[in-house]
Amino acid sequence: MDLFPREKYLARMRGFYDADDLIKVITGVRRCGKSCLMQTIAAELRTRGVKDENIIFIDLDKRGYGKINHPEQLEKMIEEKTQVDGLKYVFIDEIQNVERFENVINGFRNEGNYSFFITGSNSYLLSGELVTKLTGRYIEFELYPLTLDEFIEMKLFYGKSLPSDRQELLNQYILEGGFPRSIFLDEMSDKHTYVQSIITEIFAKDIKKRIKIRDKDAFERVQNYIINNFAATTSLVNLCQTMKRSGITVSRPTVMRYVQALLDAKILIACDRFDMKSKKSLNGEKKYYLSDLSFYYAMNTDNRINYGPALENIVCLYAKSMNYKLSIGRIGKLECDFILRNTDMDYCYVQVAYTILASRDTEDREYRSLEAIRDNYAKYVMTMDGLIQKRNGIIHVNLLDFMKNRMRF
Repeated sequence: MDLFPREKYLARMRGFYDADDLIKVITGVRRCGKSCLMQTIAAELRTRGVKDENIIFIDLDKRGYGKINHPEQLEKMIEEKTQVDGLKYVFIDEIQNVERFENVINGFRNEGNYSFFITGSNSYLLSGELVTKLTGRYIEFELYPLTLDEFIEMKLFYGKSLPSDRQELLNQYILEGGFPRSIFLDEMSDKHTYVQSIITEIFAKDIKKRIKIRDKDAFERVQNYIINNFAATTSLVNLCQTMKRSGITVSRPTVMRYVQALLDAKILIACDRFDMKSKKSLNGEKKYYLSDLSFYYAMNTDNRINYGPALENIVCLYAKSMNYKLSIGRIGKLECDFILRNTDMDYCYVQVAYTILASRDTEDREYRSLEAIRDNYAKYVMTMDGLIQKRNGIIHVNLLDFMKNRMRF
C-alpha cells in the first residue's frame, strides 16, 4: 500500500537527509505516524537513486529484535548491516529499547558516512538525558496526528468518502481525531476503542516505566481532569483543590510530575500565558491542548461538541504542525487566543470563534482584544462563517478554507 506523504514535515526534513553530522530525531505521540514518515523518507531516497543496500531499517519493537537491548549488540547489528560503500541511511525505530543507545549512535556519527534517523519513547527522547549527551549533534522534528488539512487529504488519498457538507466534515474530524490508523476503521466505536488502546499503551510503555505512580487512581483523575478541560485556563493550585474536593489529596509536586508525564508522552500541549503590556510570561496559569481531539471523545460517552475549545485545539495543532511557536496573550482584562511566532521571528495574533455573525456583541468581543494590540503584525479572526467581514485591517478567514488550502499566517 502506498504511504500518504506528510508533506509539511517532509519539506522541513529534506535539507537534512544527507547530513551525516546531525542525528534526525522524530518525536510525537505514539501511533501518530513516525514509522511511516521514516518509510516515506526511505522511498524518497530510492527515487533519488540511493541503493537499497544503503538504506537500513531496524525496528527494535519487531519480532527478532527483542534481545537487542545492550549498546554492544546494537553496535554489532549496525556494523553488520552497513557493510557497503558510500553514505548509509540508518533508520532505527523504538531506540529506547537499547540502554545507552546515544553513545553508539554518536560513535557512528563521528565516523561520518552515516545519516541517522531515530524515533522512540518520548518520555526518554525528550528528557534531559538525551539533550545532555547529544547537545548540538541532533535536530528534532516533532510530528503530530493528522491536522484538519491532512485528515481531508489522507481520506482522499485512500479513496475514503468525505461528507460534502462543511459542517458535517468538521464534526467528523472533531469526533474521529487524527490518528492515521483510524482512517481505515469504519465504525466510530472502533475508532474510539483504538484510541483507548493508545492511551493504555502510553501509560504502560511511556509513563509507568518512566516515573513512579504510587496511586494510579490519582494519576488517572489528574489525566482525566485535564483532558476533559482542554483549552481551559488551568493552574496546578486549582487542580489540587479540585482533586481534594473529589476525595483525593494529591500534593502539588506530585500533580506537577503527573502533568509533566502527560506532556512528555505528547498527550498534552502546553501554552503559556503572555502579558502583552509588560512583555513577560505569566507564571502559574496555562492552557493545555490535546495532541488529538479523539483523546477527549474516546474517554467520554457524550459526543456533543463544544465548538469553542474544539476549534481552538484545531488551530493550535495546525499552527504547531506548521512549525509556529504558540502562547496565549493577555492585554489588560482582554485575552488573545493565540500569539504565533514563526522561525523568522515574525508574529501574528489569532482569535478563534465558531461565528461572529450571531450578534454585534459577539463580533465586538472577538475583535476587541485584537484592536487593543498596538503593533503592526498581522491579526486574524478565524471562524466557520461563510460571510467574511473586514474591520480595522483585521483579517477574517474561514477556518476550514484556510486549512484546506494550507495557508500560512
